[in-house]
Amino acid sequence: MHQFTIGIEEEYQIIDVESRDLVSHVSKIIEGGKAVLSENLKHEMHESMIEMETGICQNIQEAKAELTNLRRHLIKTAHEQGLRVSGGGTHPFSNWEHNTITNGERYIKIVDDMGDVARGNLIFGLHVHIGIPNREEGVRIQNVMRYFLPHVYALSTNSPFWIGRNTGFKSYRQEIFVKFPRTGIPSFFNSLAEFDSYVDLLVKTGTIDNAKKIWWDLRVHPFYPTIEFRICDMPLRIDETVCLAAIMQALVAKIYKLHQQNLSFRSYRRLLLNENKWRASKSGIEAHLIDFGKEESVPYPDLLKELLEFIDDVVDELGCRKEVEYAWTILENGTGADRQLKIFNETGDLTKVVDYMISETEYGITHGEVLHSNI
Repeated sequence: MHQFTIGIEEEYQIIDVESRDLVSHVSKIIEGGKAVLSENLKHEMHESMIEMETGICQNIQEAKAELTNLRRHLIKTAHEQGLRVSGGGTHPFSNWEHNTITNGERYIKIVDDMGDVARGNLIFGLHVHIGIPNREEGVRIQNVMRYFLPHVYALSTNSPFWIGRNTGFKSYRQEIFVKFPRTGIPSFFNSLAEFDSYVDLLVKTGTIDNAKKIWWDLRVHPFYPTIEFRICDMPLRIDETVCLAAIMQALVAKIYKLHQQNLSFRSYRRLLLNENKWRASKSGIEAHLIDFGKEESVPYPDLLKELLEFIDDVVDELGCRKEVEYAWTILENGTGADRQLKIFNETGDLTKVVDYMISETEYGITHGEVLHSNI
């Protein structure tokens, strides 16, 4: 069986301990954590965001162990700097106009190209890389995987608030990111050659300078031998991140296994897939998604059950059954969005929502260390 390696990138919010607002102090955390985390922390477009990434992990247990260790160090470093870090796809009340853009050539170029569309892109995501045998197979996997993107996305929904408003969405992050060009569910490509000619045309015409400016929900990575999932909101608990990564790994392995047996999965047009993505964005795990084969709207739990049955024959080979089945815990407890909304409905106070997000991000990580005092 091909080694479906895992690499995880998480985008964290940097929170001021007094106001609970976002604060542009990424340099403080990177400087404070450089002794332990220098290889794993990166600037992002806004200075109130920090990206943390694992190395290449051979299995989901290795990924969880590395993520846990990195998150522990990140939380500790933030506390030492008088700051906090949090998951979540958006901050409940921070205004993008008050958040500083990182002074880096890449980010300055993006802002020059896109203006307020870039400045307003104050969102936080989870990106997962799964190793693939080759790019040709990667395009075939990408074509099939598009169908499952809304199903995975619904489990991650974690951005119900935007600039102090209850948006009515479980994931408003995607509604912000759609303003960027070259986003959303990718089109179907008949071959790697067709995909490469599309990229070459954009580069040749000066539309993009490299394929990293293609920000689809799923993409065969331009530089690494991976397929990269980019659709998910940044979760709160580490077990949620691990569950999503395990499901992604299992889906890639299953689709590859079908291809090895000269079997495939029916392909649907992006127009239809977008309908399910919208429903997942709006309602998360409470959505009814369209079963295109039956031509019916089906409750999300039924479709999750079908998805887990679809990958059941590969999860033991990958050793990720426990992590995949955590999806049922998410279904029982609610996604991050459901839990944020519950706190807000109980308190009417968005700073209390931020407190909850911080404590959930630290959940299971601090192992009794006194980090929760004066959250």
